[in-house]
Amino acid sequence: MNKILSKIILTAILFAYCSICQAQTVYEKDIRHGSQQTERYLPILEHQNVALCVNQTSMVGQRHLLDTLLSLGVNVKKIFCPEHGFRGDAEAGKHISNQIDTKTGLPIISLYGNNKKPTKEQLQDIDIIIFDIQDVGARFYTYISTLTLLMEAAAENDKVVLVFDRPNPNGYWVDGCILQSEFQSFVGMHSVPINHGMTIAEYARMVNGEHWLKNNLTCKLLWVKVQGYNHAMRYQLPISPSPNLSSMEAIYLYPTLCLFEGTPMSIGRGTNAPFCLLGYPDFGAKDTVFVPQNIVGVATNPPCLGKQCNGYNLKQWAHDTLINKNRIDIDLLINAYNSFDEKDKFFTPFFNKLAGNATLAQQIKDGKNASQIRQSWQSELQDFKKIRKKYLLYKDFQ
Repeated sequence: MNKILSKIILTAILFAYCSICQAQTVYEKDIRHGSQQTERYLPILEHQNVALCVNQTSMVGQRHLLDTLLSLGVNVKKIFCPEHGFRGDAEAGKHISNQIDTKTGLPIISLYGNNKKPTKEQLQDIDIIIFDIQDVGARFYTYISTLTLLMEAAAENDKVVLVFDRPNPNGYWVDGCILQSEFQSFVGMHSVPINHGMTIAEYARMVNGEHWLKNNLTCKLLWVKVQGYNHAMRYQLPISPSPNLSSMEAIYLYPTLCLFEGTPMSIGRGTNAPFCLLGYPDFGAKDTVFVPQNIVGVATNPPCLGKQCNGYNLKQWAHDTLINKNRIDIDLLINAYNSFDEKDKFFTPFFNKLAGNATLAQQIKDGKNASQIRQSWQSELQDFKKIRKKYLLYKDFQ
């Protein structure tokens, strides 16, 4: 009888817990993005020459922000676009060229081509730059690097940056080692953890407030908050933010699996489940087998091209992590390293850029366990959380 009662109580607790988790999921219909609040920003844009920094995620309902603003009489002069391009159909790392938008005739200036920062000439006929791009909350996702350089150029040329905020799908947790200054690059510009737990407007406020722009510059920064959002929510993206983050599982796995891009292993690029698979040809028998292929616009010459990879399908792991862990899974790295035959070839130089230090790779080589590695982050991580708290626009998850 006691066993039956215990099972009933346990089932009730689990049901209640899952119900809470479901209640924290938020969809497009539940919120209003900054871009949807025309009553807030149209007065600011009146009689202004406007540039947009946008991509395929910059939607106002079923209509692109560019078309929305033009229909409202806003004087849009040009478009800037980040990695993956204006339409988000260029694969990771691909050089993006300047072009002309065939629909409007407006110039599209790439910030992932010959220059990653707007020039004085490109801004001379502009008063205000709108940034409206969906981020995923990881330090090495380059949209926040584009935002930083855009703010820097605006500060240097006395222009205003207006951020239309969007929820962070990984905004309900903070974790990972802090980037050390000597490892700064376009995949990591600031001393933040791998998963920073901030929206794009909150991040911009931090960059400004902590004087992280060159020469301690401060940008003229404005923002429009999301209505109906807080950091306890798990936002479901309606549009893929980049070609290889094509599912919510991939977005949840990204802060962990992107570290494997600094190893010879495949994380599923060139398959129908990028950032949901992990494997290698000599990895031994695991729970799945996959063969990376060239996919136009998504993956050209991906790791392990044409080779059968033994590995893991991590989609279910993503859901378990979503509910139970909310952290970088260091055990996944440790186990992969320990299972890799040629250990001296496991970590490439790019790994340290992604990790933001040379310590993580060395800790794994030295046989440190996940608990020991995680403990080594805690002091700096707590310091970051204190800084982060100053710039939050929404109720935190804690």
